[in-house]
Amino acid sequence: MKEESFVKNKKIVIIGGSSGIGFEIAKTALQKEAEVIIASRSLNKLKAAQQQLGNVTYEQLDIEDEQAVKDFFQKIGEFDHLAVSAAKTGGGKFLETDTHEAKQLFDNKFWGQFYAAKYGTPHIRKDGSIVLFSGVVAFKHMIGASVLGALNAAIANLGQTLALELAPIRVNVISPGIIDTPARASMNESERASYYQSVASSLPVNRVGLAEDVAKSALYAMENEFVTGTVLHVDGGHHLI
Repeated sequence: MKEESFVKNKKIVIIGGSSGIGFEIAKTALQKEAEVIIASRSLNKLKAAQQQLGNVTYEQLDIEDEQAVKDFFQKIGEFDHLAVSAAKTGGGKFLETDTHEAKQLFDNKFWGQFYAAKYGTPHIRKDGSIVLFSGVVAFKHMIGASVLGALNAAIANLGQTLALELAPIRVNVISPGIIDTPARASMNESERASYYQSVASSLPVNRVGLAEDVAKSALYAMENEFVTGTVLHVDGGHHLI
């Protein structure tokens, strides 16, 4: 007997849904017969994602533009679940970090999720949820990750606070570890393979993560109606070592 999906026919909005983790969340949600809307900055990536995914609606959106985010949700109308996986990344030693670039990271990943939660919430049905994205560097201190660590920690705290303020809407935070996604496409193949192998050998699970691993966790956070205010570590135990 097929298990009934708790997101079947539910309307799910995924900002960052054109590639990587967001794409896999959209794919998993569609498999569970949800209605899916994806949004991202790149129109070309959105069109390519729609061709691969099939029955999705897409909207072009710059998550750093507060008014654009507000207008986006007004256009979308009522929906059930929101996931915000869109994010720029970067790193470098603190004293060598360009302040402007550091601010841009916050503008994108922190303020982008802030805007999405703020302007999305009024349109979320009372039994709905929000899934924000932090990262392992918020919980495991690493040289070269001062900015990313700080902004990911801020997101984790924001999500847990919003779980109290926005109730009964549930708010949870996913904290991925090292995930094999197109985000590292700039590395050549041998360098990327060597990096992943080095990380995998240090993890309890002996492998790096896949976008599918994170997508399953995002859908879990949407479907389990008794889970809120949780930071779900999807990092293969990385934060423990």
